Amino acid sequence: MHIVYILYSNSINQYYCGETQDIVDRLVRHNSGRSKATKRGVPWIMVKNIECNNRSEAKKLETAIKSRGIKRWLTSNS
Repeated sequence: MHIVYILYSNSINQYYCGETQDIVDRLVRHNSGRSKATKRGVPWIMVKNIECNNRSEAKKLETAIKSRGIKRWLTSNS
């Protein structure tokens, strides 16, 4: 099982979307500054997570969310 997740940072007022198999470890990595893409937005809050059957499905959903715009995708899929 893979998970597509959306995080939000109050400090930089930005969303981040990613994909993982271990959501707990991934959130810890984002909030410890070990992820280059998100280290300036610490702390990150989990806004949404969606379970997918496999990595291929998760990557397609992640791409669709990023293409649409994370905030806009959230608004139309809440």
